[in-house]
Amino acid sequence: MNQTLTTDQGLSIQHICKQFGDVKALNDVSLDVAPGEFFTLLGPSGCGKTTLLRIIAGLELADSGRIFSGGKEITHLPAIKRQVNTVFQSYALFPHLTIYENVAFGLRSRKFPEDEIKKRVDRRLEMLDLGPMARRHPHQLSGGQKQRVALARALVNEPDVLLLDEPMSALDARLRAQVQEDLRRLQRKLRRTFILVTHDQAEALVCSDRIAVMRQGHVVQCGEPEMVYDYPRDSFVAQFLGAANLIEATRVPGGVQTAFGFLALEKAPSWEKGTVAIRPEWIGIGETEPQCNGIRARVSEIVYRGTNFDLWLEPGPIRVRTSSYRRIDPGREVWLELAPKELVILEDETR
Repeated sequence: MNQTLTTDQGLSIQHICKQFGDVKALNDVSLDVAPGEFFTLLGPSGCGKTTLLRIIAGLELADSGRIFSGGKEITHLPAIKRQVNTVFQSYALFPHLTIYENVAFGLRSRKFPEDEIKKRVDRRLEMLDLGPMARRHPHQLSGGQKQRVALARALVNEPDVLLLDEPMSALDARLRAQVQEDLRRLQRKLRRTFILVTHDQAEALVCSDRIAVMRQGHVVQCGEPEMVYDYPRDSFVAQFLGAANLIEATRVPGGVQTAFGFLALEKAPSWEKGTVAIRPEWIGIGETEPQCNGIRARVSEIVYRGTNFDLWLEPGPIRVRTSSYRRIDPGREVWLELAPKELVILEDETR
């Protein structure tokens, strides 16, 4: 999906292509990122997201296409001359240097005066709650603390754009959730452009102002997290960003005909045969038949997830996510409601 692009502000990526041998890593990718935006590239391994990040950073050269930052073309600018810094998945800290010296390293390389280095480093260490650890070495820190040091080292150079290459993938689940929220708060405080690469859908939803979902070198959908989640463009997005029930359907007057019978829709699909989707948490479940789009189904499996339950039902299978039915036994029959407003028409077509 290509967006309308501008080159006078922010970051503008125009028609980027990159090929490694016979593999097209990026195929005509165009995006724009506004100044101060938290933008996420989301997709499975091999979709091209890290390659695009490296091209933005100047660590890879595109085969074709152009990149602008703040109105200036940087397509062929060396990495060291770009107002861009990268936080890598491995953090890449120098084990023999203290935390202070790790953060100061880039400024020393650029020959900043010592008083300016101290002022900048102290400010970033304090902002990230690392001040008391300034004289420690990386091996004395936890994973979350190392991640914050890597952030401080990147931010101390005051880049226009901060690139984050799956920096939280090595953290445990509890710490990862905490760091995601901390990172979002930090970005809002600094008002700088952050671009995050991740395959973690929860991470993308928590952190982002906008998400670009990538697949096989293409951007298949881009938008605010709520819009991409609530209105996925196709079955890939529907299943990659969250869980979804995909229902094959044939267009008929007023709705679609499915294996479950007729389902009313709020608008008619453009295709004759295709797919509609509904999130598991949007399906109503009860004892009485609903007025519209009711399906009689039998519970076949129950999965406890702490805050809710996933119920698998037949025919289907259909997946329902609920917190209100704590005593449903497998084999029990219930009514499901697939409300017209919750059914999303996907662009997939059955050919």
